Amino acid sequence: MAGHSHAKNIMHRKAGQSAKKAQAFGKLIREITVSAKAGMPDPAHNPRLRAAVKAALTANMPRDTVDRAIKRVAAGTDTDNYDEVRYEGYGPAGVAIIVEALTDNRNRTASDLRSAFSKFGGAMGETGSVSFQFERGGVITYKEGVASEEAMMEAAIEAGASDVETYDGVHEVTTSVEDFTAVRDALEEKFGAAESAKLEWWPNVSVDLNEEQAQSVLRLVEVLDDHDDVQNVYANFEVSDEIANKLSA
Repeated sequence: MAGHSHAKNIMHRKAGQSAKKAQAFGKLIREITVSAKAGMPDPAHNPRLRAAVKAALTANMPRDTVDRAIKRVAAGTDTDNYDEVRYEGYGPAGVAIIVEALTDNRNRTASDLRSAFSKFGGAMGETGSVSFQFERGGVITYKEGVASEEAMMEAAIEAGASDVETYDGVHEVTTSVEDFTAVRDALEEKFGAAESAKLEWWPNVSVDLNEEQAQSVLRLVEVLDDHDDVQNVYANFEVSDEIANKLSA
């Protein structure tokens, strides 16, 4: 899991440097809308919506904006319909990339992402072409101050979690797909709402990149992540701390 977290943090730092607030809010509203339509439009009875609301508030979205989005769904006045789609492909140096999107036009999104892959020396493939290099699992995070490392570990393992890591002021609990819901619910009952709770992709095998390769891969990841329809980007690369610090400077 250390490699998973390390690569993820690099991507988040890169994305954070160029993210536009309005675009970020748009993606969060889209997730809130889809979550509310997929279950009850009430965060108290819809864990996915609860997580989406938490993410929006953490990103400093005004509470009124969040509430209006949920009310539109509850009133039936939100006519936007989004499909959840996964795209897969290879980037520079043979790095495997998974892109999760919420789109109201599959053809447009697929065309845009295919062009991005091609522009940066990669190629988009069929669904399943790279996902075999990843493992699907749940990730639940809490701020470190919520509980001691020992208490979080004990509660998480008792609930069926696979592992718990504490780093950078955060408890990160990992689970299998099958145990995700039970672990999330057990931890929320004990510690309150999680900072985040979602299913992610973790690489089984990682590609070590030099500085030039890392620059190319990160440019592609950044372009993909900046697309309005894209919610998450996962890639199976590793870079040394020295290169990571250079690229983050």
